[in-house]
Amino acid sequence: NPYILATLLFGLGLGTTITFASSHWLLAWMGLEINTLAIIPLMAQHHHPRAVEATTKYFLTQATAAAMLLFASTTNAWLTGQWDIQQMSHPFPLTLITLALALKIGLAPMHTWLPEVLQGLDLTTGLVLSTWQKLAPFALLLQIQNVNPTILVTLGLASTLVGGWGGLNQTQLRKVLAYSSIAHLGWMILILQYSPSLTLLALLTYFVMTFSTFLVFKLNKSTSINALAISWTKAPILTSLTPLMLLSLGGLPPLTGFMPKWLILQELAKQDLAPLATLAALSALLSLYFYLRISYAMTLTMSPNNLTGVTPWRFSSPQLTLPLAIATTATISLL
Repeated sequence: NPYILATLLFGLGLGTTITFASSHWLLAWMGLEINTLAIIPLMAQHHHPRAVEATTKYFLTQATAAAMLLFASTTNAWLTGQWDIQQMSHPFPLTLITLALALKIGLAPMHTWLPEVLQGLDLTTGLVLSTWQKLAPFALLLQIQNVNPTILVTLGLASTLVGGWGGLNQTQLRKVLAYSSIAHLGWMILILQYSPSLTLLALLTYFVMTFSTFLVFKLNKSTSINALAISWTKAPILTSLTPLMLLSLGGLPPLTGFMPKWLILQELAKQDLAPLATLAALSALLSLYFYLRISYAMTLTMSPNNLTGVTPWRFSSPQLTLPLAIATTATISLL
C-alpha cells in the first residue's frame, strides 16, 4: 500500500532527522527508536521466512543497542548531571555508548548480525540498511568528544580485518556487500578522532559506491556470483562497468574509492601511526581479493552479444537507470 509505504519512509527520515537535530541523549535515543521501528515493516514486507528471520535478528540487535545507549546516557546523567551529548565526560558511559553505537552500525566484533540480516532482505531494503541506517549512529559518534582512542582504533582495525576475511569465502553477493560495509566502516572509525571530516568523506564515497553496486545487482536481478557471471546478456554496457565499480569499492587508483583510503593513510602517517596505517592498508588487500573474484566472474564469461538480450535493458524504467547512470559515473570517476 503506497500510503503505508509513504508513512514508513517518512518515519525513517524523521527518526534520523530527530537524532541529527538533538543535543539531548533522550531525544537522540528516541530518534534511533523511531528509525528502527520504521524500517522493520519494510524489511518484513515480502513475508518470506528468510525476511522475517532477518527482521527479527535486526530488531533484537537494534533493541539491545538502544537499551545500552539509554542505560549509558542515564548513567552519565546520574554521575555527572549532564544530558548533553557533547558534555560526556565520565569514561564508563562513554565506553558503553561507543560500543552501543558500534553494535548499531555493525562494527566488528559486534558485526555478526549484519551479513545474516542483509542476506535475508531484498536489494532495495538492503541498500537502505547499508546507507541510510548508518547516518544517525554516525552523527552521534561524531558528536561524542574525548572518547578513549584505543577503543576506536581497536574497533576500526578489527572491522577492516573481519570485513576482509569474512568476505573471502562468500558466494552470496549480499553477504559480500555486508562484509564490504564492515570493512569500510572500519576505515571510517580508524580516522574518526583524528579527522572527522575525512570520516564524512569516506562515508559519502562509500554511499555513492554502494548505491551504484546495489542498483546494478537489482537491475541484473543477481544475488549470487553465479547469477552475476551470466548477467552479461541482460545489460552488456553495465556488466563491463561493474568490475570497475567493484574495484572502486576495493579502493584502487584512479577510481573514486581510492581517494578516502589515500587520505586516511596519509592522515594516520601524519599522526605517527605508521604501523596502524600499514595494517589497514594490508587489510584492504583482503577486501580487494573478493572484489577481484567477482570481477573475474563477470569478465571471463562475456557471451556473444545478441540484440534480443540487449533490447530490454534499453527500455527499462528511467527511475532505475537515471540514478544508476549518475551513481556509476560518480563511483568510477570522482577522484
